[in-house]
Amino acid sequence: MHAPGPSRPPDPSEPPELPEYAERVLEVAEHIPSGRVMTYGDIAEWLEEGGPRQVGRVMALYGGAVPWWRVVRSDGVLLPGKELRALEHYRAEGTPMREAGRTTEGHTPRIDMRRARWDGEI
Repeated sequence: MHAPGPSRPPDPSEPPELPEYAERVLEVAEHIPSGRVMTYGDIAEWLEEGGPRQVGRVMALYGGAVPWWRVVRSDGVLLPGKELRALEHYRAEGTPMREAGRTTEGHTPRIDMRRARWDGEI
């Protein structure tokens, strides 16, 4: 018997392999219809695994390849730091929005969760 050799370093030209849970989260995000949203918790519930934080982590690390703006906080507040990019998508897709009140920081509208939330049914 001989000892195994050193492990091969990862090839930077190959994309890193996604964890199975991340693949499942991203697949759900890809299926959310235009103009609709699901919360981080909705996706975890749909998958019957993990929770909002785990889904949020997947979206933070890998969500750039899917319509990330359709995965939102349950209060409808736009993703901090990406509000303007998300707002462009919401307006283009006709996502129901609620205008911001005068006391809302930055006067950024919110998603109208009652009208925009998708239950995952096709």
